[in-house]
Amino acid sequence: MSEPSPLLPVLDVHPLPDAADVFTAANLPHWRPRLFGGQVLGQATVAASRTVPADRPVHSLHAYFLRPGDPAVPVHLAVERLRDGRSFSARRVQALQNGVAILSGIASFQVGAQGVEHAEPAPRVPEPEELTSDVELLDALEHPMARQLGRGRLTDVRHVEPALYVTPDGERRAHQAVWMRLDGALPDDPVLHRAALAYASDFTVLEPVLRRHGLVWATPGLNVASLDHAMWWHRPARADEWFLYVAQSPNATGARGLSTARVYDRQRRLVASVAQEGMLRLP
Repeated sequence: MSEPSPLLPVLDVHPLPDAADVFTAANLPHWRPRLFGGQVLGQATVAASRTVPADRPVHSLHAYFLRPGDPAVPVHLAVERLRDGRSFSARRVQALQNGVAILSGIASFQVGAQGVEHAEPAPRVPEPEELTSDVELLDALEHPMARQLGRGRLTDVRHVEPALYVTPDGERRAHQAVWMRLDGALPDDPVLHRAALAYASDFTVLEPVLRRHGLVWATPGLNVASLDHAMWWHRPARADEWFLYVAQSPNATGARGLSTARVYDRQRRLVASVAQEGMLRLP
């Protein structure tokens, strides 16, 4: 049996005893002086989910990153109950540090229902066992920051196309596919798995923008920051099993790049969709 995921204490938010619908959780150790946005997305997903009945899973989240988060300061997650209808519930959630919002979003929840179904098929790509882990690629760079990045994500990431850490993609394509799987095991709680998918969805989503323009993460003076993030969960999936993250960038302009992504499980079922716009500045 796998060891418990080290991400679990970060996602498993706890209610504050003296405030209704306000939660807190631990921060990830981070190699940068700001919080990883995926951490806050995952925590916001769990906090909002804890205020609705268990038979109403989250199906969408639309969030804005308002300020950089400080890894040394606890994050409080304040949830506002906007609506509880017969089939849908809506919650506003704000992530706060020192009383100031660093993320603001709205999540929607729905009772299970039957209806029409279709899904975009998954592309044909190699299986994750055929690919090199990014941990190995980053360890080979023999740089302490690279090693910390590879192991600090708490997720096994494997690029189908060449990774973009130091070497640009000569084809300059605006799309890519990445296999990911959370380190360790999560409990069967579907809220935690949806939150963990949100956490991982922020890792590589903007890479198609870099790839299209021959850029890499090590480009001198490159400044990248997530501006907003939208996610739709379509079908149940486990984040501690392999999932395929297929992303593409339809546009970049005004020092902003847009990426959209589809998430498939190992059986090639479409389980989630993602969209994010990020700031990309060059000197």
